[in-house]
Amino acid sequence: MAEAGRITKEELIALRVKLLPLIGSQFTSLSLPKVALSAFEPSQVGTIVGSLMDALIPHLSDIPQVGLQKHEGILGEREGYPDYKHESGYRLELKLVYVDNADLQMKKPPTPREPSARLTEKVTEKNVDKAKDALLVIAYQLRPQPEKPDAVSPTIIDLEVLSMAELIEARDRRMTDAGGRWFGDYETPTILSKIGRAKLKLKQPLDASSYGAKRGEGKDYNKDTNFGKLARIPHSELEAFLAKHCLTELDEEGNDQEALSQVLEELPPGTHA
Repeated sequence: MAEAGRITKEELIALRVKLLPLIGSQFTSLSLPKVALSAFEPSQVGTIVGSLMDALIPHLSDIPQVGLQKHEGILGEREGYPDYKHESGYRLELKLVYVDNADLQMKKPPTPREPSARLTEKVTEKNVDKAKDALLVIAYQLRPQPEKPDAVSPTIIDLEVLSMAELIEARDRRMTDAGGRWFGDYETPTILSKIGRAKLKLKQPLDASSYGAKRGEGKDYNKDTNFGKLARIPHSELEAFLAKHCLTELDEEGNDQEALSQVLEELPPGTHA
């Protein structure tokens, strides 16, 4: 049973049903020549088309009108949250995830890359309406246009609607369970630095008076530059959606298991005496 004052599973299912006509929609106004794709990596495509799709979804006449309109935003023009309001009164934040189309010839990155979509520190307990807010995750591919097979366009292949309250709680719990913390009033998410992890293992007190904006500043906490990546949020329904489209988490910063002797080299002289 959902907690009182929260969006329920039944409400999320009903909202998803209203949005399902979007699946199969192709953004033909964003057209790329198939022959030019060999010059692009998949990650570059997301950068090029992501913001355009966000803006176009409520406005194109050839896209099913499912009751979405741009929300005025409560965080200013550039970082507005949420993205949309629905005619039923719910608010939706959009996250697009690019799914590689193996049938298209594109540059292949030297190493696998984690999807970049994320719930940033701009979305917190301070501005999420637990009763109305949901995450709309849209998976899309570049697919040939039926009437112009030499051109490809972004095409929605799947979507999911999830509780925003559950997602930010899971995101933040992952941070704190790993030893990280918020600095300020939900302003800056941090992780333990190598120095901080070493001090924790040695049962020494951690300095929470400040954090490092980048590695190597000698702080016990560093700003979490991977904070909120969708592929790192431990939420079963989100994980299932990403796994369905082979968008899985990579083992990167914060998950390395270096020997304690190597970590201790970063400590100031005398710290581990």
